[in-house]
Amino acid sequence: MATKKLLAAATGLIVGALAFTACTPPTPNASSTASTAQPTSVSVMWNQPMYSMNNVTTFGNATANANIVYLTNDNWMYYDKGLNMVPNKSYGSYEKTSDSPLTVKMTLADTATWSDGVPVTAADVILAYGAQSGLFNTVTGDDADGLYNEDGTIKDVGAGKVYFDSSSAGLALIKDFPVVDGKSVTVTYSKPFADWEQYMTAFGAGLPAHIVGKRALGEADPTKAAEAVLNAFKTKDAAALSKISNVWNQDWNFTKMPDDKDLVVGSGPYTISDYKENQYLTVTKNANYKGEHTASIDSITVRYNEDPMAAVQALQNGEVQLISPQATADILTAAKAINNVEVYTGDEATYEHVDPTFNNGGPFDPKTYGGDAEKAKKVRQAFLLTIPRQTIVDNIIKPINPNAAVRNSFIVIPSASNYAAVSEANGMGTAYANVDVEKAKALLAEAGAKSPKVRILYAKSNVRRQQEFRLMKESAEKAGFQVIDNGSDDWGAKLGDKSYDVSFFGWQSTGTGVTESDANYRTKGLNNFSGYSNKDVDALFDELQTTVDAAKQTEIVSKIEKIMVDDAFGVTIFQFPGVTAYSKALSGIDPVSISPTIFWNFWQWKIS
Repeated sequence: MATKKLLAAATGLIVGALAFTACTPPTPNASSTASTAQPTSVSVMWNQPMYSMNNVTTFGNATANANIVYLTNDNWMYYDKGLNMVPNKSYGSYEKTSDSPLTVKMTLADTATWSDGVPVTAADVILAYGAQSGLFNTVTGDDADGLYNEDGTIKDVGAGKVYFDSSSAGLALIKDFPVVDGKSVTVTYSKPFADWEQYMTAFGAGLPAHIVGKRALGEADPTKAAEAVLNAFKTKDAAALSKISNVWNQDWNFTKMPDDKDLVVGSGPYTISDYKENQYLTVTKNANYKGEHTASIDSITVRYNEDPMAAVQALQNGEVQLISPQATADILTAAKAINNVEVYTGDEATYEHVDPTFNNGGPFDPKTYGGDAEKAKKVRQAFLLTIPRQTIVDNIIKPINPNAAVRNSFIVIPSASNYAAVSEANGMGTAYANVDVEKAKALLAEAGAKSPKVRILYAKSNVRRQQEFRLMKESAEKAGFQVIDNGSDDWGAKLGDKSYDVSFFGWQSTGTGVTESDANYRTKGLNNFSGYSNKDVDALFDELQTTVDAAKQTEIVSKIEKIMVDDAFGVTIFQFPGVTAYSKALSGIDPVSISPTIFWNFWQWKIS
């Protein structure tokens, strides 16, 4: 969806070499084709298992989940190779019917159908809107923080209380309840919104309302169950919405094939047919699919292993036909050495960043210094001055991409036309151009922070992240920091739980909207895991939402980033280099830089 960025898939939960067991599906036969009447299949290696089919929650917000959601659900539009928005007419049509106020009408197509044969209806659109808008939540603030379990999942909210574990700055602008007329839903925005079309994906590819209604409200009839969900939102029935939010937050989180097949119902060309925990997930053609993206491959198996070299070995052995591992120089060399394999390289729309935590009582939190925000900022600045950004790029990234450079923008990718203007205006490249241990020592002395302990969270089993951590640790300790290895294979679930003082990982773009970073940096934003809050930044994002002029957008983004640099929010390091390798027997592979990368055109894949 276009409301947020995804945790980059360059992290995972599986460690070690490939281990194919008795429950591993058969290796696809590259020679089996439709002409022999043999089912066709393709295996793909990914580095993190799917763990939630609801990828618009804070818990489920990860590329590993988004990939499977994309394979198994249709939507109003998708991005093509050129990152152009392409309407999916077999799912439905949409049009802007008014500029003042901004009004958009969506009409579902008769071909939009769930895999259990139930039509996609307006209730499904309302469920997606209601759950993500935040407008129906009755639990907010610190009370909402108390709902999270240690693993990032959500507890029951309590009878009569409502909390959907999601937020969308765009959908939150639809204050008036949408107008429902048969298969049409019309929404009116409370103010102009620059990214309204990019946000169309937020209204689709969600959970089926008839199954949510069945599980939450006990209504077995699909039509009545969907209507009950729609009416609960329309009347703001807190008792019903409380049950609906619990089901929506919790029931679609699973790491193996669920016993209840209702949980794998989707609206797309494939449905999940098999899932072995920490090993593989298989999707098979949806017999009830009536859309325009009917796939030529009968089944796709996504195997899981975080070790990128294991992925290369699996490709070489013919155990998989497609890989997109985290790139290193060794991985690129090894992939190029395989016979009958195509190798694609290029920058991804994912970037590495380092974020200190503002609200955990740690070394970067004003509370540690009696509420003195200036002292906390100096400690943050001191730490950021020790991050060897250029060394990381030179040692780890340039061997893959000789033209790689340090990224100096939180919001704008280096290939964008306004990158130079924003990166010059924000001051990051000046303030943190080089490691400055002496200045860092001086800032710590001014703050009265003696040998502060810094716990760093990262993907512990990720080779590249291990290398980055060692470089950061060595540099920071020269300035007097005590660096503690807080690496974890469950790092994604820990984000925002305040158990660490610094995190570094990758954000991956899901769309081209100018407001996409809103959720990362706005106070209480869905992806704002560091606890950062600045009223001026919030106000500028409000302004950005309504600004359509490109020059004005650049001006606003520059102001936002300048404030963030001045606040010592964090730093960016590099744009991810991408390596995709695939068997020459597999055609149609043409990765895009944003999510879902290699999967965006899966319906065009063919195996010979």
